[in-house]
Amino acid sequence: MRTILTIALVFSVLIGPVAYAVTDEQRRARLEAELAKIEQEIQEQQVFLDQKSTERQSLERDVAVLDSQIEKAQLAIRQRNLSISQIKDEVRDREEAVRALDAKMEREKKSLAQLIRKTNEIDSLSFVEMLLGQDDLSAIFSDLDSFQVVKVSLSNSFEEIDVTKSQIQQQKENLVVKQTEELELRQIQVFEKNRVEARKVEKKEILTVTKGQEEIYQKIISDKQQSAAEIRSTLFALRGTAAIPFGDAYDYAKEASAKTGVRPALILAILKQETNLGENVGQCLLTNSPNKGDGKGKNTGRAFAQVMKGSRDVDPFIEIVGELGLDPYSQVVSCPPGYGYGGAMGPAQFIPSTWMLYKDRLGTVTGEKPPNPWNPRTAVFATAVLMEDNGADQGSSFAERRAALRYFAGWVNANKPAYAFYGDSVMEIASDMQQQIDILEG
Repeated sequence: MRTILTIALVFSVLIGPVAYAVTDEQRRARLEAELAKIEQEIQEQQVFLDQKSTERQSLERDVAVLDSQIEKAQLAIRQRNLSISQIKDEVRDREEAVRALDAKMEREKKSLAQLIRKTNEIDSLSFVEMLLGQDDLSAIFSDLDSFQVVKVSLSNSFEEIDVTKSQIQQQKENLVVKQTEELELRQIQVFEKNRVEARKVEKKEILTVTKGQEEIYQKIISDKQQSAAEIRSTLFALRGTAAIPFGDAYDYAKEASAKTGVRPALILAILKQETNLGENVGQCLLTNSPNKGDGKGKNTGRAFAQVMKGSRDVDPFIEIVGELGLDPYSQVVSCPPGYGYGGAMGPAQFIPSTWMLYKDRLGTVTGEKPPNPWNPRTAVFATAVLMEDNGADQGSSFAERRAALRYFAGWVNANKPAYAFYGDSVMEIASDMQQQIDILEG
């Protein structure tokens, strides 16, 4: 009996603290060094862009700006790839740690089972049988004490493993979510790079037409500035929303600006970034889901969650469209972006739960009760009001860019480098919008 106890005690000591998997330190250091270098290069490109923006518009300057924008986008994509590699390493570490804890748990369960069987054997023996089986009475009580110590130790160990395993599992799940988010952001950045490259193709076409002559390029710019109708058609097309009279979008932005202090160009830039000025308001329906429902023509809550986040957005959405007299199952919303949920509504892309927070206020400033997120004028006001709350009414470039990031990622995530591209893109669009507005205003 004492031999079995000794083996069990030694076994428990040997399997003691679990050794967590450690990522290769050299790989980690290399990734961190590359990230630091790329972040510095991105900053240098931003400084270059800031300098160029103050120069007189010319053929050479515009092509240099586009080259820098493309380089910056490519650096950002490389930055994202390195971040994803780091996250994969961390996920793998935690997976190995969880497996090690599982193995330890199984080993200790077997040890405990053996101890329980032996304890039951002792319990079934009479005191006389124990005396006959042992030469030393003190050894009997020593063995019983040792059994109890081991059982308590194993019980404590199980509790610690459960807590640690739960923590590591949660960390792993959080990292997987972050990895998915990083992949989605990288995809968005690729779209941004493609947009800039498309503009570079346009510049190359101009170079071909002008044969590199600045005089001809300046004439093209002048002709474009004189074509107010062309500018208006580019600036104000709100295809995919309710038909509005020509040029009303800018009038809405000026009206909203007067109430919020957010400049019209920035309001329109957000709308263009979000939905291309209302052209792409979504293609999903509340009923879009692999789950076809309960077989009685009704969709289940699980079906709703495929597009929107459960009751957080489904219930408000049904209330919003109900007040507007719309069919909740035929009104399009944004699709899930590859992770998380969709359900954003109209040109301003408010999710239903956020819209409910602003509904009464929007009804007051627009005079529309209940306010309709698919109405172009209301959407413009919604963007302006949220941007005002985000600090865009302060007027500085810094405040406007920060407000745009808050519009996209919320206040908590607005300072994350991963989202910088959104703020940069909005400010670039706003600059173009302002130039066009200045032409229209003379």
